[in-house]
Amino acid sequence: MGKNLGFRAWFYFRQGWSVYFAFIFAAINMLTVTYFLAIENYPTLKEVFPSFEQYVLIAVVIGVPLLTLVGYAHYKKTPSYRAEADVWMESNPWQARILINSQFSLLLNLKMINLITKLSNNEKISQVELDELKELQKKFEGHLDKRTISNKKDQLFFKENYKL
Repeated sequence: MGKNLGFRAWFYFRQGWSVYFAFIFAAINMLTVTYFLAIENYPTLKEVFPSFEQYVLIAVVIGVPLLTLVGYAHYKKTPSYRAEADVWMESNPWQARILINSQFSLLLNLKMINLITKLSNNEKISQVELDELKELQKKFEGHLDKRTISNKKDQLFFKENYKL
């Protein structure tokens, strides 16, 4: 962690700036600029928004629910968030590593549960099941021997084995 202190501080600074400061500053700026440069210069708009305070109140009452719906649509109703998640997965090898490791663990646990259940019922494990287990072992070992964080083998493995 010590060698990355500068980059970590830069990351935290950017998060604070973009998520909090810039957001608040942009909202105040948008309200101020639109009112004092646009609304004040048009008598029709000035009748609708007679004061800056009323404009802010109306903008907040309409804008917050509207933007909340836009944010909901972004995450739940449009393909845009999925595209962002795809880019995140492609550009962050640690995320792909976690995903592949989880898939390996789930698959291996299911196989082991099946075998333990058979053994606890005094059933024999068939040669087909043993072959499947050996094939799974080879598949995992083959992947584990080749992968590194930088060579993106985890992303390729996921694309090849888990079609979405």
